[in-house]
Amino acid sequence: MTEAAPILVLALLAITFLQSGYDKIKDWKGNVEWLTGHFANTILAKQVPMALMTILVLEIIAGVLCVSGIIQLFIQQPVTKGLGYYGAIVSCLTLLCLLFGQRLAKDYDGARTIVIYFIPAVLAVFLLS
Repeated sequence: MTEAAPILVLALLAITFLQSGYDKIKDWKGNVEWLTGHFANTILAKQVPMALMTILVLEIIAGVLCVSGIIQLFIQQPVTKGLGYYGAIVSCLTLLCLLFGQRLAKDYDGARTIVIYFIPAVLAVFLLS
């Protein structure tokens, strides 16, 4: 299997974003309440539900594209700039949005955690480009 590295990184991203999206759907109210407090002193204070919906949509798109990319890598090899590539790009954009929010909220530990996810997302872009 020559595509093991991209498949593993895409699996990491798919699990991360699909689980996160599922959690947002399952506990929408709890997420909105917590994030309203988290962003109380930022420009996002009155935008929390809309921002959360935007992140949710991005996460689901990223997760579905990453799963689709894994399937595509199994079915037709080699694939360049396939669905996994676009999944990795959307993953990076989603993580940048999350990083921006954490920095606005001055949650530097949270921002640091997002960077840990950003590294494999960029690696996936590199491996699939």
